[in-house]
Order: sequence, then C-alpha cells, then structure tokens
Amino acid sequence: MLGGPNDAVQNMSFSARCYFMGGALPLLSATNYNTNYRIVQNAGYVMILTEMIHDVRMIPLDGRPHLPKGVQQWFGDSRGRWEGDTLVVETTNFSEKNPFRGLASPSMRLIERFTRVSDEMIKYTFTVEDETTWAQPWSAAVPLKQTQGPLFEHACHEANYSVANILAGARLDEQRAAEEAAKKGAK
Repeated sequence: MLGGPNDAVQNMSFSARCYFMGGALPLLSATNYNTNYRIVQNAGYVMILTEMIHDVRMIPLDGRPHLPKGVQQWFGDSRGRWEGDTLVVETTNFSEKNPFRGLASPSMRLIERFTRVSDEMIKYTFTVEDETTWAQPWSAAVPLKQTQGPLFEHACHEANYSVANILAGARLDEQRAAEEAAKKGAK
C-alpha cells in the first residue's frame, strides 16, 4: 500500500468499497449490525443469504467434487452433505486476496455443522484447519436463533459515490497542503 487508506481506491478495504462484508464469509460470524441470515434448502442446494450486503452462498448437496485447487474464490468453494440431522459444509479453495481474519492461507479448510436443536435454534459449529497458519485445527460453536421479521436492505453506498468523494477529498487535502508549503517557502 502506497500512501494512506484514502490515497488510492486499492488502499481501501473491501468492505469500504462494498464488495463484501465480514459476516458474509463462510464461517458465519456476527458483525456490528445486520447479522441476520436466511437459510433455504431444496433438494439439491442450501442457500445462505446474509442480510449485510446481501451476499449469497449456494451450497450444492449432490456429492460433486470441489473445484480444482487452482480455482480460488472470494468465499471459497463449499460442498454440503447430510450426516443424520446435521448439515455438514466443507469449504476449500479460498482466495489469497481474502484471507480469513487476515491470516489464513488459501489452503485453509473450513468444516461447518448446522444441527437444528429446536424450532427456533440451530447449533452452528465450525472447525478451521490450516497447517500453514495454525499449529492445530481449532473449533467454536455459535447458537443461531430464529429471528422474527424481514431482512432489511443494506445498500452500502449506492454506486460507490462515497469512494469517489473520499478520493476527491484526499486530493483536495493534498492540494491545500502543497499550497501551504508553497506559501511558507515563498517567505
């Protein structure tokens, strides 16, 4: 990164540019707000819609193999299967441009388990495996409680106008600083 975060669009975070937000990644995790998910299943797929920025994961359940290792995706390549009453989702092929927590390698493997424990609750557990980043796999569990009401639109900043405005403001600050330096140098 050359310069500060507002010196070039490439220096800005993906979330500032509205590409995706943290809660949308595989490994469902809470963000500051809009942390709701809609999970829908049909015969061949499970779909997980994230309220924050409306990212969608389509998880095939038909036993197809993962994509070749060289094909990396922002959210990895997810495949699901049923083990009794538990949906098991294995995700591989994460992009090196979007490392989990800024640490993991593209060889990370994520195993998520969704088990309905009541009409209103899903037990969500996950295990992260990445021997190039962590000494051993690690796991955690998060209860997913059913919410009432609709998911709301998260428009981020429509048409990314704020990115152009932020960059224009940074250029104006640079211009003012140069003018101030020129005035001091002329004295």
